[in-house]
This record gives sequence, C-alpha cells and structure tokens, in this order.
Amino acid sequence: MFKLKMILLIICTVLKILAIVVPLLISVAYFTIAERKIMGIIQRRKGPNVIGFLGLLQPLADGLKLFVKETILPSNSNIIIFLIAPMLTFVLSLIG
Repeated sequence: MFKLKMILLIICTVLKILAIVVPLLISVAYFTIAERKIMGIIQRRKGPNVIGFLGLLQPLADGLKLFVKETILPSNSNIIIFLIAPMLTFVLSLIG
C-alpha cells in the first residue's frame, strides 16, 4: 500500500510540473514566432509563414528539427570535456 501511495505521489508531482512547464514552453515558442514576424515586417519581408496557416506551426517544426538533429562529436577531442563544458557553463551562469 505504501508503494502505491508513493507511485501516485510521484505521478501527481510529475503531472503538476508538466502542467506548468508545457504551457510555458509553448508560450515561449509563440512569442518567438511573434518576434520573428515583427522583425520581418520591420525589414519589409514576410517572416516565417511556411508551415501551417500563417506560419502558426513553425515553432513546432523548429522544435521537431531540434529533436532530430544529429550530435556531432569531434574525433580528435576529449569527448568528456566536450560534453561537460556546456553543462558546466550553464550551471555556473545560474550560480552567478
């Protein structure tokens, strides 16, 4: 019975986190497309309007493109340092 309560608590916590994070990510994606469209208007061009009606699916296409991109690891480098360096930079920027 204790394990079931613990699993339900974990699932509930994950759902609460997702309920906050997913709308936030979606809103950031659409603020980005609004910014691109405004910059396109300022520069007298159309801006992103390729995917979907008026380009409204462009953020989803950009996200999908990021997920399917191949990670390239240089063969003559220290792979551990190559992978850890961006994470270390991010953590240090959060601390500072």
